[in-house]
Amino acid sequence: MMLTSWNSSSHPVSFILLGIPGLENSHFWIAFPFFAMYAFTVLGNITVLHIIRIDQTLHEPMYLFLAMLAITDLVLSSSSQPKMLAILWFCAHEIEYHACLVQVFFIQAFSSVESGVLMAMALDRYVAICFPLRHSSVLTPSVVGKLGSIVMIRGVLWVSPFCFMVSRMPFCHNLVIPQSYCEHMALLKLVCADTTVSRGYGLFAAFSVGGFDIIVISISYVMILRAVLQLPSGEARLKAFGTCASHICVILAFYIPALFTFLTHCFGHHVPQEVHNMFANLYLIVPPMFNPIIYGVGTKQIRDKVLQGCC
Repeated sequence: MMLTSWNSSSHPVSFILLGIPGLENSHFWIAFPFFAMYAFTVLGNITVLHIIRIDQTLHEPMYLFLAMLAITDLVLSSSSQPKMLAILWFCAHEIEYHACLVQVFFIQAFSSVESGVLMAMALDRYVAICFPLRHSSVLTPSVVGKLGSIVMIRGVLWVSPFCFMVSRMPFCHNLVIPQSYCEHMALLKLVCADTTVSRGYGLFAAFSVGGFDIIVISISYVMILRAVLQLPSGEARLKAFGTCASHICVILAFYIPALFTFLTHCFGHHVPQEVHNMFANLYLIVPPMFNPIIYGVGTKQIRDKVLQGCC
């Protein structure tokens, strides 16, 4: 039986991450597809970053936001996947207390950052399609940098309070987390104190950040749809829709599993633990893996550079 020790303060030395409960006998084999997806995530996003860095013609708002998305995906997936693979392959279930809090911070903060980058990309598409002649003057490199900084600062500021609140709470002697990474709501279930304020703030932060971004994205695409339908030719409308298709796919790949994971943590008491754990893991690895594929296939400039490098 795995045990954890306590230090002189109210918090434990470490927690136990179970991985994927109910599928312990298959952990070794489950790790292989997860490793392949993580390796492709790293390779794909580094490739996108390299192409954007070396090609001066790609130093435009759309590609600068794509570079931000690639960096965010690398941080988000690397915050959880190495530890998950260590659990599945080497039974390294123990995670140190402060390392667990750091993991919570990075996963929550960069989930917020990814949502913000997707919102910024929607604004970029709105300006490019609705005001094409003013696109370069409105979204200058300075503006793009400021948007990226605001998104990053927002993620840090929104996440820091509930990480601080959790660090001040006493934990019960049950220190087992039934998943493969530390998550805010999962940690609160181990606290021996009233967690109403921390839970409330977690819900507020998630819905205020995600809700705001989804509203801005939705309004942007309503305006884009109106502008596209007013274009005179079918070819022009098809081209305009094509520039948005990749972004829409990325939005759906991120928000659908994210909302499912968050809502089942809060309200899905009847959802089997195995289903929740699989979605929680896929949420952190599938979108970062698919983003370079979607943009690599859907963006001619990046696709041509990748093909040139392979030939």
